[in-house]
Amino acid sequence: MVARAGREAVLGNLDKLRKDYEPDFIIVNIENAAHGFGATPGICRDFLEKGVDALVTGNHVWQQRELIPFLNECKKIIRPLNYPENLPGRGFCELELPNGKKLLIAQVLGRLFMEAVDCPVQAIDKLLKNYTLGKNVDAILVDIHAEATSEKLSFGCYLDGRVSAVIGSHTHVPTADAKIWPKGTAYLTDVGMCGDYDSVLGFDKEEPINRLARRYTGGRLLPAKGKGTLCGVLIETDDTTGLAVKTEQIKI
Repeated sequence: MVARAGREAVLGNLDKLRKDYEPDFIIVNIENAAHGFGATPGICRDFLEKGVDALVTGNHVWQQRELIPFLNECKKIIRPLNYPENLPGRGFCELELPNGKKLLIAQVLGRLFMEAVDCPVQAIDKLLKNYTLGKNVDAILVDIHAEATSEKLSFGCYLDGRVSAVIGSHTHVPTADAKIWPKGTAYLTDVGMCGDYDSVLGFDKEEPINRLARRYTGGRLLPAKGKGTLCGVLIETDDTTGLAVKTEQIKI
């Protein structure tokens, strides 16, 4: 979700999503919600008060300083699991429906062309030692926030059959490869941003073009101010196994 255009696209379409899809849970990535970089507690509250069930972040999670203490206060905000364990916040959360059905959500950062973090595979393996899909948890969603398509694909293949879905984020452009792997895990390399697509990754085009042409950083990146588009993905799981039975990309 990038800046005001992205926030308005999501908030303005929540009722439509509920009417059209009747989802049990709605998960929103707020990585670039505050002027394009990170999020604030106020933005988080706006979405949680509108009934969004959980919020995931990414590598800009530390960008807005006021969010850092809020990560410990609010158990519905998830920062990447493979940051050091002593940092604020948590890399996963559990959600439960009134009927007792449970969803586990986790996020990891990739390491190719990204900042130095702990191994995402070791981090998710450690977490999943406590959860077995279809037994003590009914669905598991993993957000891999990563730059490289190959890393996301490898991670999705690695978790096939162990989680309900592996959904990629970070590159802001929706990919056309939604699928269900052979063992039952839904996959999408990148869900795409919610924001103004008449832009460069949600930012006004002038500065990115200048950087391309002159080969150095000269000005600030400013969020594009046009009307936002919502991109998302619907995952439907089997009530018995927790594996995916349907995946559908959403664009509004």
